[in-house]
Amino acid sequence: MPDFFDLARHFTPEERAVRDTVRAFVDARVLPVIGDHFEKGTFPTELVPEIARLGLLGCNLQGYGCAGLSEVGYGLAMQELERGDSGIRSFASVQGSLVMYPIHAFGSDAQKEKYLPKMARGEIIGCFGLTEPDYGSNPSGMRTVARDDGDSYVLNGTKRWITNGNLAQVALVWAKVGGVDGEVRGFLVPTDTKGFEARVIHKKMSLRASVTSELILEDVRIPKDAMLPNVRGMKGPLSCLTSARFGIAWGVIGAASACFDCAVDYAKHRVQFAGKPIASHQLVQAKLAEMLSQITTMQMMALEVSRLKTEHKLKPSHVSMIKRNNVRAALDIARVARDILGGNGITLEYPIMRHMCNLETVITYEGTHDVHTLILGQEITGISAFE
Repeated sequence: MPDFFDLARHFTPEERAVRDTVRAFVDARVLPVIGDHFEKGTFPTELVPEIARLGLLGCNLQGYGCAGLSEVGYGLAMQELERGDSGIRSFASVQGSLVMYPIHAFGSDAQKEKYLPKMARGEIIGCFGLTEPDYGSNPSGMRTVARDDGDSYVLNGTKRWITNGNLAQVALVWAKVGGVDGEVRGFLVPTDTKGFEARVIHKKMSLRASVTSELILEDVRIPKDAMLPNVRGMKGPLSCLTSARFGIAWGVIGAASACFDCAVDYAKHRVQFAGKPIASHQLVQAKLAEMLSQITTMQMMALEVSRLKTEHKLKPSHVSMIKRNNVRAALDIARVARDILGGNGITLEYPIMRHMCNLETVITYEGTHDVHTLILGQEITGISAFE
């Protein structure tokens, strides 16, 4: 893992221990199997108990059996998981940032006690139902509705591109109360509830080692105490996305570093022209220098935003900047690394094409590159360009 400016000197002993522990887990348990899972389009469910035992589910939350890591510690954990594969990091991100975090922040005491300890142990898996077939970048246009029916709510709608959907025992579904013009609220829906169905999305060319689903809710009746009581409107789901994007910005450093390390090693050993390794050629060295510069920039931005988050000075636009910058840089690095490996770069014998395909999704989900560009544009000018 490149660390050109020795940024690790700023980490606490606990943060370095987290990094090293998760790195060892990824080396021993993820990397030997992830290529096969990617090729088959399967998620390594056998790793879930191990990920939970490492304390990586909701690891920056306090209490309820959660590890209570610092924001940097959380970021380093996501970085190492994504060095293995974006699908592994996505699993942990969704569980921790998109389901456990809103329960922790907005749930009732009963909801916290019911779900958080078991989710931290990996005994309950969650998914986050916000995106719909016709409403991705504009989630406030959602059509999923919750009808008040006495002591229950009845949910109808469809959610799509839902990570962990077919693994989950509980879905956090965002819906409008009373109709499509109603207020957005969050509902904790057990996935075995009558009328709830999760359908796996097949034939993906990206995030293949991840479960992605469509959720169909047809007259799904849930008790009123299934609603998150302490948040109303789009603040709820958007705050979850801010938390998850923060982890993504750290995670893709791992994917980029895996590609860079592979390209450096390959270039030192691949011999062409006059019996010299291609690492001795100026064009290859220029590519490696640019890749290292990008990774170092990614690391510094993630570290500084982590400090802002710790100091409670974080703005959503800060996270938009690092999500936008870091994912784009990681994808650029993956493409250049693939070029250095030539034809070998497209095989699963090396990690680069797998990371490159995954990053094509990561640059789209949790706010596309262009959406984050417009968020920054609004921050700069004070003018919204969305409508």
